[in-house]
Amino acid sequence: MKNFSSRNGLSRARQGGAALVIGLILLVVLTLLAVSGMNTASTELRMAGNEQFRKRAFEASEAGIERGLAQGPFNPNTPPAIVAAGPADAAVPDDQYSLLITPAGATAAPPGYSLKTFSAEHFTIQSQGASLRQGTTYQNAASTHLQGLFLVVPMLDSSS
Repeated sequence: MKNFSSRNGLSRARQGGAALVIGLILLVVLTLLAVSGMNTASTELRMAGNEQFRKRAFEASEAGIERGLAQGPFNPNTPPAIVAAGPADAAVPDDQYSLLITPAGATAAPPGYSLKTFSAEHFTIQSQGASLRQGTTYQNAASTHLQGLFLVVPMLDSSS
């Protein structure tokens, strides 16, 4: 009977070592899954931030177009120049835009008009919006929008 009890002692020692090895392997697998999950979450957070900055740059550029249409100096005799630049919203000074209005020429009469007393002036409005990231190593987001404008204006009387 002593033989039988000594056999049980040897098998228990072997089982205890196997349980330890299996436990360590499972711990390593769980650690790798946790690290992978953290990397995925960090990447998704960075992607969401990039999308937010891209949308803010888009909105800043659109704000520049709207301001250009509302306040722009549409004079066909002026050279192309940056006519406005500044924050798109006073509450968010990091979102900037710059606005360029370029005369694109005139035509004798706009399409569909039979009167010869009108002319058409073409302008292009280019707005570049940017969303700046303060204190980071990432690049700033930028968006450029181009808008055409067709103005029907009375022709100047050349006989007077």
